[in-house]
Amino acid sequence: MQMSQPKQFVCINRLPVIMHTLKVFASCVDEIILVLPATTMNLWNKLQLKYHFDIPHQLVAGGQTRFESIKNATQHLPNNGLVAVHDAVRPCVSKALIERCFSVAEKEKKNVIAACKMIDSVRMLTATGTQGLPRENLMLVQTPQVFACKTLKKAYQQSFIPQFTDDATVVEAMGESICCVDGEYTNIKITVPNDLKIAKQILTTKTI
Repeated sequence: MQMSQPKQFVCINRLPVIMHTLKVFASCVDEIILVLPATTMNLWNKLQLKYHFDIPHQLVAGGQTRFESIKNATQHLPNNGLVAVHDAVRPCVSKALIERCFSVAEKEKKNVIAACKMIDSVRMLTATGTQGLPRENLMLVQTPQVFACKTLKKAYQQSFIPQFTDDATVVEAMGESICCVDGEYTNIKITVPNDLKIAKQILTTKTI
């Protein structure tokens, strides 16, 4: 999405996207680690002053890739407890979804990710054209993704491979299984300009 500033800093309903996200997490977690590109940290500090944003968080410099950024964050995790990894540009996440992921991870001792069933038909590109896939066997992966801190720290000691598209695939590469819990179709990721319009509508009626 071509924008004059990173999409996590775009303002929706009188507040930058990332602040909407942090407000929800602050309502149900003990600590927040915020990973940002080093080049945007001055901007972030200015935005906090401008919007009187005072939610406590630990700021960590990201890397060149998502993998490197999460790896940097894991160095600040404790050895015990659970951690949720979430995309800053999913500001419509609900407190209920976050708590559901943590609850299943804690009670069932599993690696948990939010995911939704496919609604649309799906096709896969092949060498000769396309092929329909059974959508009942497919899920749309979201965040938050919740893991034991020690599991995530160990997972990010691996070397990067292109198959690592999210934290679940990194953890899975160690032989760990992944449990899906019901996500929310409103938990959209802001990727294209129209997503901003949708997010604005969701946030207008959303509480927490």
